[in-house]
Amino acid sequence: MIAALDRTPLNRSFFDRPVQEVAPELLGRLLVRSTEAGPVELRLTEVEAYAGPTDPGSHAYRGRTARNDVMFGPPGHVYVYFTYGMWHCVNLVCGQEGDPGAVLLRAGEVVRGAELARPRRPAARHDRELAKGPARLATALDIDRALDGADACGPPSSPLRILTGRPVPADQVRTGPRTGVAGEGGIRPWRYWQAEDRTVSPYRAHAPRRRPRT
Repeated sequence: MIAALDRTPLNRSFFDRPVQEVAPELLGRLLVRSTEAGPVELRLTEVEAYAGPTDPGSHAYRGRTARNDVMFGPPGHVYVYFTYGMWHCVNLVCGQEGDPGAVLLRAGEVVRGAELARPRRPAARHDRELAKGPARLATALDIDRALDGADACGPPSSPLRILTGRPVPADQVRTGPRTGVAGEGGIRPWRYWQAEDRTVSPYRAHAPRRRPRT
């Protein structure tokens, strides 16, 4: 018998730890996105950890900017960034205030509100593809920069919250290099996923972007 999802909110102390500790323990947690149309709920199946000034793959590697400011703030808040001029990606801030760290939410299973997510992801052939990748996840849950800085440990009225869910047992957690990250940052085994889960995105090594020929 599969255990029910625990709807107890995760408290801020859960995130007030090193990002490498928090990341694997986020697998199986329940991400709840509340909108006027209704909620969409996602069970997390894949994440990536990003540290601060010591991590070449992190947005905080070169210091604080207007873009990454939320990473330096209190843990448990949402960091949303825009990439490639077309996609949003969502992260949860970890570590002590002033010590930037964040977990990128890479993939998950939509367990409630699929009828709201499907129109946002018309290219998905199956529901398991609705949030199979970080940009797809943000699109399915209608997440953009307007949610940057939102408190995922806040009250029920918060637009994005993280609940206890059903943590993935340690023997079902897999780890490997981060997807699409170049150089030293790419080889760090800070990508975590649930073994044999069909919503996990495929691994892709970094490929330099080529400028179009003129």
